[in-house]
Amino acid sequence: MPFYQIVAADGRAPRDGKFLEVIGHYNPTAKPHAVTIERDRVAYWLNVGAQPTATVHSLIRGTGLLHEMNMKRRGISETEIAAQMEQWQQKEAERRQKRLSVKLRRRQTKKAAEAAAAAGSAEA
Repeated sequence: MPFYQIVAADGRAPRDGKFLEVIGHYNPTAKPHAVTIERDRVAYWLNVGAQPTATVHSLIRGTGLLHEMNMKRRGISETEIAAQMEQWQQKEAERRQKRLSVKLRRRQTKKAAEAAAAAGSAEA
């Protein structure tokens, strides 16, 4: 079963070679997928110039850390950041729910079309 570590590594190190620090984990088999990151360590590495891969960037973005760091960079107060992050989490939950409902509708439509095709071929 796949289970991945999110690490900070030197760019000169081989892909599966030595790394500097484990900063999180990703479990794609969980429903929904599970991402755990050490927010302070990820923020540290990003602030000192680390460049995440596209996949890790999307995982970090999904936790809201990039949004939070951007607000801190703009000088927004901690209380306002907390309020905006709460709104962001609610919107993100709504987006996930909408995506799941769209997937469910597509599956149902596909099953109905397959059943109609099977019924049509059985009649012929």
